[in-house]
Amino acid sequence: MEYRRLGKTDVYLPVIGFGTWEIGGRFTPDYSADEQAIKIIKLAVEKGITFIDTAEMYGAGHSEEIVGEAIKEFDREKTFIATKVWSSNLRYNDVLRALDGSLKRLKIEYVDLYQIHWPNPGIPLRETMKAMEKLVMEGKTRFIGVSNFCVRDMEEAMSYLSHTDIVSNQVLYNIIDRGIEDEILPFCKENDITVIAYRPLAKGLIAHEPYKSKLESIGKKYGKTAVQVALNWVLRHENVVAIPRTLNPQHLEEILGSIGWKMNREDYEELSRIV
Repeated sequence: MEYRRLGKTDVYLPVIGFGTWEIGGRFTPDYSADEQAIKIIKLAVEKGITFIDTAEMYGAGHSEEIVGEAIKEFDREKTFIATKVWSSNLRYNDVLRALDGSLKRLKIEYVDLYQIHWPNPGIPLRETMKAMEKLVMEGKTRFIGVSNFCVRDMEEAMSYLSHTDIVSNQVLYNIIDRGIEDEILPFCKENDITVIAYRPLAKGLIAHEPYKSKLESIGKKYGKTAVQVALNWVLRHENVVAIPRTLNPQHLEEILGSIGWKMNREDYEELSRIV
């Protein structure tokens, strides 16, 4: 496993984390694949993917319950658990209650990273950040982050903090969806904020034409698949980690094959042009 520093902290994350969107349901609970999900999360942790990301909104909390069940046999200090508060719960007291609910479902005493899932223009960000900072001071989360925040939102959120930093911004990023490259990615680099890339494999789009053949043509030089090339491309930035999702052990192995090697600069640039 490769590791990268989380924000300005002394903590290093695996460059590959495990995303759990649609595990345990989308907006309502789905119990049909619980056993499979628990099994694959355990396998991921055993293989070094100790960074697990979830959210109170996923499966209306059931995703957190699955994660909690999967990690209970592991040393808590060797796993890095991140969850997110939904945009309707960003009032001060709602934030505090939301994390208590997440901790209960995860069956742990603290999370490593608590993130604002989406900004809510109807709730003052100052109020939300005050609550997030209180949770750090209480030891219920080690670090705070944001998700789907533009530069303006990040700057405002940072201005309300006095005792801690925003360590991460979780955003959509893959070889097809590259909107963060203009402003968000440079801002995060400049301010030592880790970018957590969700949907790094574009929800499977890279396995279809016209993307597949282009990725495979580069991959042949390195003995790698289209999936491995696409994920390696995302991770070329020193402050980016990725959280792909899978329920398939073979796909998990393929994902792990995206690290531990590098393409030459010309191939990274060529991929940026052709895809």
